[in-house]
Parts: sequence; C-alpha cells; structure tokens
Amino acid sequence: MEFFSGAFMSSAALPTSSGFRYVRILSIAGSDSGGGAGIQADLKTFSALGCYGMTAITAITAQNTQGVRAIHGVPPEMLRAQIAAVVEDIGVDAIKIGMLHSPEVVQVVADAIDHCQLAQVVLDPVMVATSGDRLMASETVQVLIEKLFPRVQVITPNLDEAALLLGQPIEGAQALASAAQALLGLGAPAVLLKGGHLAGDAVVDVLAQADGHLQRWTSARIVTANSHGTGCTLSAALAVYLALGHALPEAVALARSYILGALAAGAAVHTGRGHGPLNHAYAPVVQQVRAC
Repeated sequence: MEFFSGAFMSSAALPTSSGFRYVRILSIAGSDSGGGAGIQADLKTFSALGCYGMTAITAITAQNTQGVRAIHGVPPEMLRAQIAAVVEDIGVDAIKIGMLHSPEVVQVVADAIDHCQLAQVVLDPVMVATSGDRLMASETVQVLIEKLFPRVQVITPNLDEAALLLGQPIEGAQALASAAQALLGLGAPAVLLKGGHLAGDAVVDVLAQADGHLQRWTSARIVTANSHGTGCTLSAALAVYLALGHALPEAVALARSYILGALAAGAAVHTGRGHGPLNHAYAPVVQQVRAC
C-alpha cells in the first residue's frame, strides 16, 4: 500500500524564507491522559529544552498514576495524515517515536521515514508501562524490529523491553554491555540500554554503536515514587539534543543530565496515588531559534 503521494514533500525540501525558525521536534507516540508520559511528557520536555514540539498521536490511553485502564488505537490513515500535515508545512529537525500498538501503525511510520527523508530519529520501543501494563501486542514486536530498527538512529529500551526483544532476562549491570551488543544484532545502528530497573544504589546506562563504540554512564539512584514517564522523557530529550547538533554520545550525556534533574526536582512532589510524573520544567531553556 502506498501511504504517501508522489507529491509529498520531504522535510529537507521545504521552502524557506529569510529570517528565523524554531528547532522542530515531532513526537509520534501515544497520549497519556494523566499527563506524565507519552505525548504529554514529550511536549513538556521539548518546551523545557527550548524546542518547538509537534505530535502525531498513535493511540489514546485512559490512564493515571496507578495504571492504564484502556487503550484506543488511532487508525493508520489518521496517523499518516498527522505526519504528512506536520512535515509538509512546518518541517522536522528530529523525531521521537514512542508507543506503536499495531503492525499497521509501525508500517505507516516506516513509510514516513522513507518518503519524507526523516533523519535524527529516536525510537523508544514502548512495550511496558511503569505500572507494569503491557502496551504493545506481541505480534507487533517483530514488525517493529524489521521495519524500524534499521531506519532510526538509536533505540532506547529499558531492561524489561530489552528482555522482551532478546527473549531472555538481563541479569545484573555486568550483563548490560553484552545485551546492548545483542540488541545491535537486531538491526539498530545504536542502542542506549537503560539500566534503571536494576537493583542497587547506582543507575547504569550503556550506549553501544555499530562502529564498535561502547560507553557507560553511572549515576546515584534518586529514590522516588515519581518515575512515571522516565523513558519517554529521556528519549524526547535525546531527540532534542540531536536536533541541536550534538553527536550521539554527547546527546545521551545531556539527556541523562536533564532527566536526573527532573527526577530530583519532582521526587518529593505528590501527584496521584501511584507513580507520579517528573518535574519537566525544573530548569526551562529559552526557546531556540535558527536561521532559515
């Protein structure tokens, strides 16, 4: 099925006029009615870091800090129309991809990346919510691997998602590097494997790249119940820093710094009766503009 017409204009081919424009980030993800994750967390992150956020909503969820109550998928044709409307008019500097609930939706996104010549794409393979709720049908996982992993710049799975992708658990921080290398074998050019779900006083994240580059970051664990949307926020921040021109390792370091600050700033704030959100706006950045 052809998802975009031959006249569809790529983001790179957009006409420009003299003057300035915002740094533009598109989130292709699900909506979180509780405001802590998904599209809502992405937009808060984009704004906090001085960028112009846009959305293509893949699914509507009924959820709060305690869990997900219902999921309603957006038809693939509507997702396609959202992406086309944004790219054809405004343009895109980077993309964050989150919740994709069906093979058809994955195909729409893959076709958009190809037809619109989209670059700087961060894929957060959202499969399990902080509450433990499953957000991706099992039949979608293989399509995600085949269609999107080779088309994005980096994937950002947490330990639960990595275990689902690899078909085996990841036992301890010492196994992160080998697990990240195994994920590279699934076709992604780079993997940021997040170790926050491991027990212990330290949080370890590993970046593995297809060129052999391997980098590890370790930080003290922030004790808080307010961790809802942590993965969404990190991948959104990573997309921002890539759009601002940082190389991938530096963008990861900056994104980690932002999320650690957001976690610390929101650690003692009470929102709901479950896993509350981060404090995305703890240190807002002035809106970034670039010459056209």
